[in-house]
Amino acid sequence: MSPPLRYLSVPKGGMKTKMRTKSRKALSPVVASIILIAVTVAVSIAVAAWMGALTFNFMGSSSLTITDVNFDSTAPMYNITLTMKNTGTKQVTIGQIKINNVNIPTANYTGTTTLAPGVSGQTLKIMYYAWSNGNPYKIELYDSNGQGVGSTQVNAPQ
Repeated sequence: MSPPLRYLSVPKGGMKTKMRTKSRKALSPVVASIILIAVTVAVSIAVAAWMGALTFNFMGSSSLTITDVNFDSTAPMYNITLTMKNTGTKQVTIGQIKINNVNIPTANYTGTTTLAPGVSGQTLKIMYYAWSNGNPYKIELYDSNGQGVGSTQVNAPQ
């Protein structure tokens, strides 16, 4: 036997059904994910390029090459003339010179103390340095920050 009709009655107000309709303006989740990933990759590439440029600017190298050393024994002064080349990527200002681990006072040298990158043929004269014939001399150059930027080992002429 079938149940009475009152149990199969429709709720008050009739049947309500919700129909979902797709909006043509919405993006599918796959397309939205692809766009999000593309934007993230583009921003990360831009940040990496920017950081690389900062690192290159801060990490430039300071390096001098002493291309020639000339010992002059004109009495009463004994001089040593250095010819240098900046082989680094930054400008170098010489702040200290040592010969055989002894500091040379700044008043005792004249000439070019600041070299731009790539500049060569600049000279620096160390005056009043009593060198001896045939003895070895280690000449070290330091920049204004105290970093070693160049050195050479030479023997004075006989």
